[in-house]
Amino acid sequence: MEIAVFWVAAVMAVGGALGVVLQRNPFYSVLALVMHLIALAVLFLLLHAEFLAAAQVIVYAGAVMVLYVFVVAYVGGLEDPLRDPHPAVRATAPLFALVLFVELAIAILGSSLKAIDTHGPGLSAGFGSPAEIGQLFLTTFLVPFEAVSFLLLVAAVGAVVLAGRDEGEEELVSQASPSRHKPGRPLADDRPVF
Repeated sequence: MEIAVFWVAAVMAVGGALGVVLQRNPFYSVLALVMHLIALAVLFLLLHAEFLAAAQVIVYAGAVMVLYVFVVAYVGGLEDPLRDPHPAVRATAPLFALVLFVELAIAILGSSLKAIDTHGPGLSAGFGSPAEIGQLFLTTFLVPFEAVSFLLLVAAVGAVVLAGRDEGEEELVSQASPSRHKPGRPLADDRPVF
C-alpha cells in the first residue's frame, strides 16, 4: 500500500511542478503549485514526519497559496509576455536548460539510485518533530534559514513599494489626461442619488 501511495504522490508532485512552469495562465500555475505541495505533504507522511506534512499543508498550501492567488488577482493574468525576449536570451536558453538537465541527472544518478535496494537511512525516534526541526534550523542550517527570512522580508517590502508605485502612476495618468467635461453640464458622477 505504501508503494502505491508513494508512486501516486510522486507522479502528482512531478506533474504539479511541471504544471507550474508550463502553464501560461498564472492562476492555473498557482493551482498546480498547490497540487505539488499537497503531494509533498503526502510524501512527508510516508516518512513519518507528521509535523512537516501538517506545516506543508497549513503554511504553504494554505496561507502562502492564498497570498499568491491574491497577487495573481491583483496583478491580473498576463498570458502573453509584455515584450519579446532578447535574442541573446533566446539563443542561450536551450544551453542553460541542457546544463540544468545534466546537473540534475548527475545528482540523481550519483546519489539517489544507490538507495533503491536499501531500506533507507536509519531515522531517529524524533525525526520530523518540531524540536528536531528547530534544532536543525538554529544550528546546522542557521545561515540559510536567516537568508531566506531576509529574502522574504525584502520581497514583502518590494511588493508594498510596487503596489504604491502603481497607485501613484494611476493618479499621474488621470491628472495628465485632458478633461472632456464641458462647462455648464453636470458630470455623470455629480448626479444626485435618490
